[in-house]
Amino acid sequence: MLAPVNDVMAWAESFDHLLECKTGQLVFEDFLRTEYSEENLLFWLACEDYKKITSVTEMTVAARRIYAEFVQVDAPRQINIDCVTREEISENISQPGPNCFDRARKLIYGLMENDCYPRFLKSEIYQAHLEQAEKQ
Repeated sequence: MLAPVNDVMAWAESFDHLLECKTGQLVFEDFLRTEYSEENLLFWLACEDYKKITSVTEMTVAARRIYAEFVQVDAPRQINIDCVTREEISENISQPGPNCFDRARKLIYGLMENDCYPRFLKSEIYQAHLEQAEKQ
C-alpha cells in the first residue's frame, strides 16, 4: 500500500488530509487496529456514507445497521460516546433523519483528531510509510 510522498506528507498537515485520502484511511485504520480502536474510524466512515443517502427506506436500513454495529450497548464495535448521545440516537432510530448520528460523529471525530491522530503521526506505521514514500 504505497502512497505518493506528497500524500503521505500531507497526512501530517491535518487530520482532514489524512481522511480525504483512501490510502490514508487504510493506513490509519491499520494503526487504530493496533490500539483496538478501529471502530472509531469505521463508525465515522459509515456516518459519512449515511449522510449521502437520500432514500428514506435506505436511510432507515443504514441507520439501523450503524446503530446495531456501533451505537447500541454491547454492539460488536461499540463506540465510546456519552450516555446522553447514545440515548438521543436510540430515541430517534425508529425514524432516523439525515442528522441522526451527527453528534456522535462529531464526538468520535474529535476523539480521533485530538487523541489517536497525534499518536498515529509518531507511530512506526506512519514513519514506515513516510520512509517508503521518500524512497520513491
